[in-house]
Amino acid sequence: MPIDITMPALSPTMEEGKLAKWHVKEGDSVSSGDVIAEIETDKATMEVEAVDEGKIGKILVAEGTDNVKVNAVIAVLLQDGEEASAIGSAASKPAEAPKVEAKADAGTVERADAATQTAPTAKADPAPAKTASAPAASASAKPEAGRVFASPLAKRFAKEAGIDIAAVTGSGPKGRVIKADVEAAKSGKTPLKASTAAPAAAATGGAAMAGGMTKNQVIALYEEGSYELVPNDGMRKVVAARLTESKQTVPHFYLTLDCKIDALMAAREQINNSAPKGEDGKPAFKLSVNDFIMKAWAIALQRVPAANATWAGDSILYHKRSDVAVAVSVPGGLFTPVVKSCDTKSLREISEEVKDLATRARNKKLAPHEYQGGASSVSNLGMFGIKHFAAVINPPHGTILAVGAGEERVYPENGQIKIGQFMTATLSCDHRAVDGALGAEVLGVFKGLIENPVMMLA
Repeated sequence: MPIDITMPALSPTMEEGKLAKWHVKEGDSVSSGDVIAEIETDKATMEVEAVDEGKIGKILVAEGTDNVKVNAVIAVLLQDGEEASAIGSAASKPAEAPKVEAKADAGTVERADAATQTAPTAKADPAPAKTASAPAASASAKPEAGRVFASPLAKRFAKEAGIDIAAVTGSGPKGRVIKADVEAAKSGKTPLKASTAAPAAAATGGAAMAGGMTKNQVIALYEEGSYELVPNDGMRKVVAARLTESKQTVPHFYLTLDCKIDALMAAREQINNSAPKGEDGKPAFKLSVNDFIMKAWAIALQRVPAANATWAGDSILYHKRSDVAVAVSVPGGLFTPVVKSCDTKSLREISEEVKDLATRARNKKLAPHEYQGGASSVSNLGMFGIKHFAAVINPPHGTILAVGAGEERVYPENGQIKIGQFMTATLSCDHRAVDGALGAEVLGVFKGLIENPVMMLA
């Protein structure tokens, strides 16, 4: 019998993804291990391989489709000797898939705005494809019916536009609301139904931000036409959720000190000047200040192992390796790829690995194991001229080191006024796993290594 090809879960936390590209078309034969599609999650774009042999009988989800739920059927594979006519039952599954999404949407709206609307219950929303539901379809647009027949895409567009889907007149089969209907309502070409237009703004203002305002409440503060409304993509939603969780649940405290980096800058210049030149005349490598910071912080975590920790509920994980994540800014968000066993690697190895990870992060080509895990992070904004900042801990890490720009400063020494290069480092600690004295100890070790980089070799 035909085999369903389902949306894979590419990470433990993945709930949905974008089917970015198909590498096969209907009628193509595939073998186990063949790449058949590319799936885009909030963090990366990954290739999906075929598990079974056969022929692609039907593609049920077009490439470019967003918000495809994990385990939803995306295609049907025919086994040897089977014909396309055998797909009958499988091909009906996409009609059921929107029902799952519709339930999720309804649940989200119900939780967010329970005080202002009565959300449709999940089991009261039958699959619109069934003929028996046809009589109800014409009445479904009525708000008092408590049910709305609309495509998942239309519901999403309505939600993003702040329009009550129940107020939109449907032009689809049996009165079903489709995307075009929402766009017409948004542009004013089709008026909203008077009976539901009034509560629409309150009912569909989007999920309330923690301790904040709904989307419509924010929009109401600004003149129409003075802004551009851009829906958040998956990455931005994940970043917002994780960092909100971090600030609300992780008890942060901050430790700041200045590091004199004259010796580091001299060592960096000497190493870079000794780099062999290629045929094009360019040096084989070029170390950055951040490479020294990564190395020094990784060694400091080894020398103060109690600080190489993460909170795990009723336990604390004390890590044997210094797996240090580095914050990489990408369009629309942030990645924290991890340099494994950073303390054991040379400065050149760290430099090459960070550059590779950063490049693939910006192209969304990282595999989950490359940005998951680690016990601590380094965030460096020195290249932007930032002198000092305190970073938010990236759960489940126990610490994050924020580093500012190096600059010349006047300082006293033995009664004399001198000039030297300094940078400011701030350590954010999870007080549940790393206490104040412990954080101060590991930051002091880091300062000693940065100010005397030759000690990284000891």
